[in-house]
Amino acid sequence: MQQSAVKVPKVTYAAIPQDQLEILHAYYEEAQKQIPQKLGKHYPIAINGQRVAGQGKTIEVRSPIDTDIVVATFNEATSDQVSQAVDAAAEAFKIWGSMNYQERVNILRQAASNFRDNKFELAAVLSVEAGKTRMEALGEVEEAADLISWYCDQMEENHGFVREMRRIIPNENNKSILRPYGVWAVISPFNFPMALSTGMLAGVLASGNTAVFKPASATALSGLEVYRMFEEAGLPSGVLNFVVGSGSTIGEQLSDNPKISGLAFTGSKDVGLHLMRKFSYPYARPCVAEMGGKNPTIVTSKADLSKAVEGIVRSAFGYTGQKCSACSRVYVFSDMYDQLVDKLLERTAKVIVGDPRQREVFMGPLIDERAVNKYLSAVEEASADGKVLFGGHRIQGIGMERGHFVEPCIVADLPQNHRIIKEELFVPLIALVKVDTLEEAVNLANDTEYGLCAGIFSEDRAEIDYFFNHIEAGVVYANRSGGATTGAWPGSQSFVGWKASGSTGKGALGPYYVQQFMREQSRTVVED
Repeated sequence: MQQSAVKVPKVTYAAIPQDQLEILHAYYEEAQKQIPQKLGKHYPIAINGQRVAGQGKTIEVRSPIDTDIVVATFNEATSDQVSQAVDAAAEAFKIWGSMNYQERVNILRQAASNFRDNKFELAAVLSVEAGKTRMEALGEVEEAADLISWYCDQMEENHGFVREMRRIIPNENNKSILRPYGVWAVISPFNFPMALSTGMLAGVLASGNTAVFKPASATALSGLEVYRMFEEAGLPSGVLNFVVGSGSTIGEQLSDNPKISGLAFTGSKDVGLHLMRKFSYPYARPCVAEMGGKNPTIVTSKADLSKAVEGIVRSAFGYTGQKCSACSRVYVFSDMYDQLVDKLLERTAKVIVGDPRQREVFMGPLIDERAVNKYLSAVEEASADGKVLFGGHRIQGIGMERGHFVEPCIVADLPQNHRIIKEELFVPLIALVKVDTLEEAVNLANDTEYGLCAGIFSEDRAEIDYFFNHIEAGVVYANRSGGATTGAWPGSQSFVGWKASGSTGKGALGPYYVQQFMREQSRTVVED
């Protein structure tokens, strides 16, 4: 079936066109048939527009669905190759950084089109490499395309960020101009290997910088596909370079390189803070970092429980809880607690776990064995210190024997200072907590070093306003059954982390993101 033969509906994380699902499934299934041609091959890195073999140790990427499936192999970039990539980006900046912003935007809009034109093929890669379900994978590719388009819109709407300023004397001309820094290191995580990397790269490139891009090793093939979409859009050589390797080696090499002018990072709090500290020497350089969350949802006495249950389940167990925005804590008013628990257990029992390439599956595997062990350890702690109400086991049934599959898990009766309440786990586990007032719920929700996402379910506008005004989080939702704390979209919801969840107070997907990759220059010309 040709994609051009019929209008293909758009998928987002919070909105799936139910009346057109068959079209989506048909295209996706056709793309999955072609995926074996990509698997098991040895892939290169890319420096200065050339595909070259990495000269370091071999990395083998295996599917979390079935560890017998070798998705791809790469050789890590050596220290010399990382330096070559930075040098290539620095040389390319001389042209790309001085290019008219509209020329850059035109190239990047072609990259967005490339993502849209190849979305089923790219989604199929995401499923087998990252373990994403069909709709999660399609949504991610759509988000990648929309991120590029949105940042291009920002460049155009702000006329390249050139602004006329007031005159002090009649014959002077004053302007404020935002100009690119130079070379940026872009380090992306496994959980949104296309959308998050593309978003950071789009911000970097649209504003006139060049980049060295390092994806997570677990999803390196997805990273290479991102590079390909930009490469085939016509980027000049050296503007974008692609290297593979461990974060502890290549991340350090990039942050230590004096030619790196800025760092864009998405990942754990500990790694992000470490890179930020390193990146402040010998002088402060910009570091745009998103570092996770411990995202609460509040359910009040005035909530619609049907909305609440659906929103919690979709947010907590979508992509197996491996989202920075995933709901992991639920604060429930005491008079609604038993009702919510009953409905939540009933709905969670309907969550289908399995091979994410199958159309009926809602929850696929965790990314690796380490994540499974983290899940099992958390369940053991919850059982010892509280109660496990649902799930808590590894699944190794037919078709899942060699994968990283676990059950969705609901726990309760843990103390507020418990590790499960405090730490980001990145697994499909939510903790329920009884509260008596909205003030208590908000205070407990805020009792964390994170501040990324938060949600409330209440039909009372006064309660919603109180929540919005007192919650310490950058992305807040009310009554969102499509995802209590998840599902932000470019141009609709800025994705901004407060406290330890972010470094700048300005969010991706929003109207203030792309400016972070530029610095201001004031220009004055006095005319005779």
